[in-house]
Formats: sequence, C-alpha cells, structure tokens
Amino acid sequence: MTKLVWGSPGSRIYESGVDRGVLYLSGYAGIPWNGLTGVSEEPTGGGPKPYYLDGYKYINMMSAEEFAATIDAYTAPSEFSQCEGIAAVSNGLFATQQRRKSFGFSYRTLLGSDETEDLGYKIHIVYDALASTSKRSYKTLTNSPDANTLSWSITSTPKKIPGIRPTAHLVIDSTKTTPARMAVVENYLYGAEGIDPFLPTPAQLLTIFSS
Repeated sequence: MTKLVWGSPGSRIYESGVDRGVLYLSGYAGIPWNGLTGVSEEPTGGGPKPYYLDGYKYINMMSAEEFAATIDAYTAPSEFSQCEGIAAVSNGLFATQQRRKSFGFSYRTLLGSDETEDLGYKIHIVYDALASTSKRSYKTLTNSPDANTLSWSITSTPKKIPGIRPTAHLVIDSTKTTPARMAVVENYLYGAEGIDPFLPTPAQLLTIFSS
C-alpha cells in the first residue's frame, strides 16, 4: 500500500480552447469551419428516475442520455446553409424555412497541465446532428462596431456501437493512445496525400483502436 499524494508534478490537468472545427455533409468532403469560437456541450436526460412501492423508494434508474450542444461562431461554411433550412432557388436567391439537413461535426479541445500547456488534445466527433432555429440580431453600425456572433443549438441521433450504449458523441484523447492511431484518425478527419477528409464511422474507429 502506498500513501496518497495530492498535487504531484504534472498531475494538475486542465482542458481549454477549441479549434479545428470540421463540417461533414453527405456528398461532400470534410469542410473546414473557419470562425468557430465555442462549443458548449449540453447533454439532455441522464437523470435519476425513482420508482416507489408501498410508499418507499424501490429502485432508482437512470434515464437515457442524449448528446446536445451549442455551436458559436463568427461565420459558418456556406454549405452549412442546408443545415439551417436555407435553399438556393436561383443565382443568389435563397429561401429560408426549408427542410434541414443532418450533418457530422468534429472539433478539438486542448489539454494542459501544471508543467506544460501542450500536454495533448481531445478530438470530439459528433454524428447525425440537426441544427435548430437560431436567433439573429442586426444592429446599426457605430464608432465601435462588433462582429455578429452566430449560434446554433444542435441535437443528435445516437449510433449503435457494439458493446456499449448507442451514442452520437465519441472522444479521442491523444494522451491515452498512440501517435500512430492519432495519425490515422487525423488523416481521415482532416485529409492527407491522396485522402479526402471524411467522417469515419464508429465501426471504422473501433477497427483502428482495436488493432
């Protein structure tokens, strides 16, 4: 038995920042999401649901959890308009309130510690997301103009994955796996020589991480 030690060097891990946003649409190679400023993960469900018998709590079960989030950005890829329900009618004429297209999405968060700011990173992959309507505010220009920040709330449909509950959100931690595996995943997500960027399926990721 060893004695517990708190605050040993390198043990104070933190997560900050977001970058490398990529949009994935059916029929398109991965599209870089320039102007991404934030992703707020806001899962729904996952709370306790008690059952009572004879006036006493009999069992406490957890409800299913679903992935949801809010994406904040200064701008979005033009292809994302399909996901907002905007359809091109003809030569610069667009119609809103159309059917919204589902999409995939990936982004990266950074890891640091008390010893280094470059400890590693996490790649987040979101499947089968739908963006809900968002509020837009336009104001007159002043002598101190601000760029409009756009925001989209997204929900998702979980994918079946052998051995675990269905999920729409997978996370890859660079500090917990090998550089070779990370390189394969990043070649898929971001593209490489002879490879167009695409969203790997959960089955493809399982193959990479079980090899």
